[in-house]
Amino acid sequence: MSKNKRILLKIGSNTLTKETDNISRGKIEDIANQIAKLKDSCEFIIVSSGAIAVAKQFVKLESLQSEVFVKQALASIGQPHLIRIYQEIFREYGLLSSQCLLSYSDFEKDESKTNITNTINVLVNNNYIPIINENDTVATDEIKFGDNDKLAALTASLLDVDLLIIATNTNGIYTKASIKNGTPETIKEVTDFDYLTSEVVNSKSSHGSGGMQSKIEAAKVAKKANIETWIVNGLQDNFILDAFENNINFTKIN
Repeated sequence: MSKNKRILLKIGSNTLTKETDNISRGKIEDIANQIAKLKDSCEFIIVSSGAIAVAKQFVKLESLQSEVFVKQALASIGQPHLIRIYQEIFREYGLLSSQCLLSYSDFEKDESKTNITNTINVLVNNNYIPIINENDTVATDEIKFGDNDKLAALTASLLDVDLLIIATNTNGIYTKASIKNGTPETIKEVTDFDYLTSEVVNSKSSHGSGGMQSKIEAAKVAKKANIETWIVNGLQDNFILDAFENNINFTKIN
């Protein structure tokens, strides 16, 4: 790996909770440990879901409002707790972190895009790891669609990263036939999106709002910016390091 390879790591709620009802501090420790080992050769930007999952651990809101407004309120409660957990654990590994809340509308305005780029570049250049989430209190796109997959791809494109890693709960994308047979087989490398789309069996995760289709849509956005996407099983320990060493099955989309 070359010096200062810029990586955008997207972590979904299902990965952060390790498919339970609670945020896993152990999983965040695993991520911090890997970033610490790679910090001399890579710079990381993280897009992290999990604010709603954190809030659900200790609060139940009563409301006659529609479910999406309740989820926005939960996100408002959970977001500061999520960042606090990241900051506490990252600090133990000698890593500095910061919070950035973005909305899809920010990517539609040139001034906003310039501000995002400049701010994140200052953070990264000063060894801070930006932890990005959608500003769910004012925007509902992430809650409704895609569990931050699209946000990660747009951010990756804007910041001209070298690699987009989407951590999920499968060993990449499986062939449709192998799923039907009950013996999931990973599609290891993809250049043809039509083939990929035809193979996808879309199912949403227990905590996240995305599914494999949203990850493919994210990879399409990244591909337009000439960014390679890896879809990796984030539930496994050392998933980033193992992917770099090709020690695990995952999907590369280029």
